[in-house]
Amino acid sequence: MITTRGQAFLAAGATLVAGGLLLGFSDLTRVGVLLVLLPLITLLLAHRRPPTLSVRRTTTPTRLRLDERAEVQIEVRNLDSRRTPLLLAEERLDYVLGDRPRFVLPRMQPGESRLVRYHVRSHVRGRHLLGPITLRQRDPFGLTRAALLLRATTEVLVLPRIEHLGADRPRGEGVGSEGEIPHMVALHGEDDVSIRGYRDGDDLRRIHWPATAHRGELMVRQEDRPARRRAIILLDSRSSAFHPAGHGTGQAPGFEWAVSAAASVTVQLAGLGYAVHLVCAETVAEGSAAQLVDVDATLDVLAVAELASPSALEEGIRAAHGLTASGGVVIAVVADHDDDALRRLAAVRQPGSVGLAFVLDTASFRGIAGEETSPSAAAASELLGGAGWSTEVVRTGQTVRSAWSSLTARTAAGTATVTGAGR
Repeated sequence: MITTRGQAFLAAGATLVAGGLLLGFSDLTRVGVLLVLLPLITLLLAHRRPPTLSVRRTTTPTRLRLDERAEVQIEVRNLDSRRTPLLLAEERLDYVLGDRPRFVLPRMQPGESRLVRYHVRSHVRGRHLLGPITLRQRDPFGLTRAALLLRATTEVLVLPRIEHLGADRPRGEGVGSEGEIPHMVALHGEDDVSIRGYRDGDDLRRIHWPATAHRGELMVRQEDRPARRRAIILLDSRSSAFHPAGHGTGQAPGFEWAVSAAASVTVQLAGLGYAVHLVCAETVAEGSAAQLVDVDATLDVLAVAELASPSALEEGIRAAHGLTASGGVVIAVVADHDDDALRRLAAVRQPGSVGLAFVLDTASFRGIAGEETSPSAAAASELLGGAGWSTEVVRTGQTVRSAWSSLTARTAAGTATVTGAGR
């Protein structure tokens, strides 16, 4: 391309040529012809075959936390048989990663390479693109410039915000064979080996009443096989709930809180030995909601979680029903929207199991509510609470840890009450 300086040369040259011809000054005409030819000649020379270059990027670390800095190293190698010219390079980045780095690539001999380092940081979770690189070259007079695009790209994954939830945990989650503490039955022995005292979290349906009456304290049947605690985390990703009509599009603060809560609870329960199932729009679409995945894979899914169709919660509820039939803790992060959908969600919790629900006051997150809980959030909390769930209404500014502490404290109190009644 001809630069602004080159266009000025062309305009000045054409003016001088016209003036020289009209006024009869041949020297003026010669200068004008020279000014016109100079940009055109440099433009023709710029159309030479571009150099053959390879690009390799290395990102450390490859998976980032929010606001964590990562170092990106770019290796550019000359694969051509001739020396490269002096090049100005610009790396394209997703806007959330910061300013585009610019650097100069010196001349490289065949087979020679150059290393360039820069840093990126993102305050937005997701999968972000590094590259491609645009290389630009100017002629010595600055009249023309040539551009070369190196299309190699690399992705960097930014995880959702994860809060440390302390030592809090849900209580009384046992259903069927899934108690709070796994046990093995002895291969042989007396009744006092296969029947033990009640422990916090044991399923009340496993109480051995004859032994309880004999000993004067609650006794339960020993597990006949190793039990593994299980948790089902259900994430509401309905765009209609977080972005109601007339309230804009784009990033929804309420949904970002919900994703952070799901990620934080996943890390917490996995650290406590739970087998965690994540039920969200992405896992339902992929058919992986019923599969047990490790924490890293779950966080990868949550890093790219997006708002989905209005039917996303219905599909998640159907997927969760098949998982809760054999027991486990159910933890839902839902918006205060659509009472019919919330009623169907309430039925996901099996009798005797624990259901925990973060109910997001979406009006608060959109900044259109006062200091009090909105009527829709209060009604949603009451609906789920009436079905046996422990609920916590979440407003903007509340941390995941405080909401989790409140929920787990309620389940612990509920278990203590039931135990006292049994005694």
